[in-house]
Amino acid sequence: MTVERLPPSLPRRLPVRQILCLLPLALVVVVAVQHRSVLADGFGHLTTAEWPWLLVAVAATCLTWVAAAVTRQGALVERLPKGRLLAAQFAAGAANHLLPTGLGASAVNLRFMTVCGVPLARSSSALALYMLAESIARIGLLLALLIAFPDALRVDVLLPNGSVGPLLLVVGAVVCVAVTVLLLIRRVRTVVFTFLRTALGEARSVHSRPARALALWGGAITFPALQAAGLAAVGQALGLSVPPLHMAVAYLAATVAVALVPTPGGLGSVEAALIVALVAAGGPAAVATAVVLAYRIITVWLPLLPGALTLGALVRWKVI
Repeated sequence: MTVERLPPSLPRRLPVRQILCLLPLALVVVVAVQHRSVLADGFGHLTTAEWPWLLVAVAATCLTWVAAAVTRQGALVERLPKGRLLAAQFAAGAANHLLPTGLGASAVNLRFMTVCGVPLARSSSALALYMLAESIARIGLLLALLIAFPDALRVDVLLPNGSVGPLLLVVGAVVCVAVTVLLLIRRVRTVVFTFLRTALGEARSVHSRPARALALWGGAITFPALQAAGLAAVGQALGLSVPPLHMAVAYLAATVAVALVPTPGGLGSVEAALIVALVAAGGPAAVATAVVLAYRIITVWLPLLPGALTLGALVRWKVI
């Protein structure tokens, strides 16, 4: 009599998608624990602020996600689903604060466009066009305000003596290394030139449609303007003795300065740069610190948990 052996039980598949759904929440807890003193100070300052101005700051923050969604659509010829696009921008904001600057939002939006059926090469081109437009708009807005208000910042406070030379040397060295790698490594050169051809083709297609071009550049200008308006509103709420437009100049200068610092969502670097910029604009250091901490509570910490939940839901529903 032979006894049939039962086949060995197959190992269960690792629930990767479920893990990805929970990962943003775990990262939120880690980041919140690491910055618990900042959270406590920020909420403490909010309790002494004028609430109407705080509501203006909250409204400006919410509108930044709309501006980001409009700009993302403007960078792509294909029409994206509006509701999911807006939800993706909200989730991308949370991802951006949990990963090195720009990486989280870029990954979320790249995945979103790919799921919507846009080829990877064109999704990457649209992503690059968005980042280029946003950078040009931010720097252009800063230069326009500096021309209009040349005394908005005290450069001697913003840039200590002797710091301009080393900064230019570092920038020059980075450019030289990038050019050298591009010229010497054929595979890198091929990839870069292929990407540039695709990106230029995508940019021509977008700008051949007035509605897309208007969405791209209108959203790119509105996004940093709303961010700066949020900081100015918090400054008004806490009685910072700096004109609102000067606070806007300080915000734009600080965010441009920290754009190359690879910290998660600029946590730490943005706060320091904003405090220095507000002091350079003529604000007392203590009040400037309170304004920055309260502003970061509104723009980073309050949306972080619902943003992480949205990110997990979009992963679970296979939207990204």
